[in-house]
Amino acid sequence: MKVRTSPASISFSFIIAFSSLFGIVDSASAFSETAFQSSFKKFTTAADDKVIEQTAQEFQQLLAAEPGNPLLMAYAGASTARLATTTMFPWKKMSYAEDGMAKLDKALQITANADNDAASHSPAMHGSVPVTLEVKFVAANTFLALPGFMNRASQGQKLLNDVLQQAQFATTASSFRGAVWLRAATLALEQKHPELAKTYLNAVIQANAPQASAAVQLMKGIAS
Repeated sequence: MKVRTSPASISFSFIIAFSSLFGIVDSASAFSETAFQSSFKKFTTAADDKVIEQTAQEFQQLLAAEPGNPLLMAYAGASTARLATTTMFPWKKMSYAEDGMAKLDKALQITANADNDAASHSPAMHGSVPVTLEVKFVAANTFLALPGFMNRASQGQKLLNDVLQQAQFATTASSFRGAVWLRAATLALEQKHPELAKTYLNAVIQANAPQASAAVQLMKGIAS
């Protein structure tokens, strides 16, 4: 059942499950990985409005230098959507959320088109992670954090499931797999599926992913 919420109450409960992705290196990209990682770290740890605003500006600057890059577009979209938490004005909240979602939708479309051409081109990579998987995960994380009345939760869940089901997922860095499994576990808990959550949490722990300690803590909170 959807909970109807007014624009004034838009807030984002960002689950920063992917906060341990530092260290991904993409030498094939034109953008500066150092600048990207600096902005990414702020994005995943920021609790201050000024830092949230700075992060959105930085990702937008990176995107402006490489406007067709779906990875940068996805993070620009996610960080723009998060700006809704920095204002009290309902129209600004909606504007930020809609602008962010539009960027994410465009990033997803670009990667979908690239996937259609996969037979003739090697997939774009961000370190060991296919760009299409990272874009889907960023979008899923953002859509699942949106309030119910924006009707993006089902799309977010589908994108998350798509990432989990891709054959390439198994060969990505443990930091990425741990992030995806952890978000899948928290979603399962939100939907009252503790056994499914345990399956994902055990996967994080068994892979010794950077999120293992967080997974152990969550596991302790699930009734046996």
